Amino acid sequence: MPHLEAVKHILSTTLGIGQQDLCAETPLLGSVPELDSMAVVGVIAALESHFGIAVDDDEIHARHFATLGSLSDFVHAKLAK
Repeated sequence: MPHLEAVKHILSTTLGIGQQDLCAETPLLGSVPELDSMAVVGVIAALESHFGIAVDDDEIHARHFATLGSLSDFVHAKLAK
């Protein structure tokens, strides 16, 4: 997962949580209390800014926020387009 570290940093900074315990298998949505619907918007905005991508509303799915790895995979797929 080539972008995992950057996504981890963005997630921890945006949510104000420590990143030392985050790994690709770390569950996010439903497991990290700080990751509510408003925080998802902030994380998406931070990812768009950092990676220079655009995420349409209809592209945002809970499956992308299942784990840190799935979120990183989503970013990777957006960059590949």
